[in-house]
Amino acid sequence: MKVSEVMTRRVVTVDSDASVLQAARLMLENGISGLPVVDGHWQLVGIVTEGDFLRRVETDTVPHRSRWIEFLIGPGRLADEYVHSRGRKVGEVMSPTPHTVAEDTLLEDAVHLMEQKRVRRLPVVRGTRLVGIISRADLLHALVSISRKMPKSTKKDTEIRARVLDELEKQPWRPIGLNIIVRHGEVELFGVIVDERHRAAAKVAVENIPGVKAIHDHLIWIQPESERVVFPPEDEAVQARRR
Repeated sequence: MKVSEVMTRRVVTVDSDASVLQAARLMLENGISGLPVVDGHWQLVGIVTEGDFLRRVETDTVPHRSRWIEFLIGPGRLADEYVHSRGRKVGEVMSPTPHTVAEDTLLEDAVHLMEQKRVRRLPVVRGTRLVGIISRADLLHALVSISRKMPKSTKKDTEIRARVLDELEKQPWRPIGLNIIVRHGEVELFGVIVDERHRAAAKVAVENIPGVKAIHDHLIWIQPESERVVFPPEDEAVQARRR
């Protein structure tokens, strides 16, 4: 499989001039732990993750070192740490040279890069323009799809995936963290919903796409009031058989 078959196309991004607080809120609201940083033309200029917020002066988590250790570290690194712990803008705390992959990169190579660089996500670029992102969650989605022992994806599957994503991404009720995997006309639907009615709407949207043979619903419903997590009927049935 290639990265383009499983990547998340609708990427939540942030501007380098945005505040650190804005970036943190975006992560919390969308249930993600990292944000690609782009300019006005969707050119990738960096990435900011929850790890960049671990050592902050606001939370009194800045490391306190002896003068001897500071001497060994050197003023250059200490200056970097000072900016990172006190910078107010995303551009001051982001990693300016993130590891990336192209759309036609094999999943095997993407996984190897994640392991080698110890990162949880990789921006997907076309040249220097951001076109998607692949995370560990997307790899789990791919694993679910492959476990069904379905034939390899075809060109028609790629077209179906694009049409499904185009339709769902226009909707105000679209699932959070939406991802689609299509194999031999069977659509695997992943994401988080906050209203059970969104599930029915999403399935109807998929059903109306020509070429779709079946829908496998993996949408997780999180009830905002009780914070209860409800798994889709299909996944609940699988879990019940394993008990």
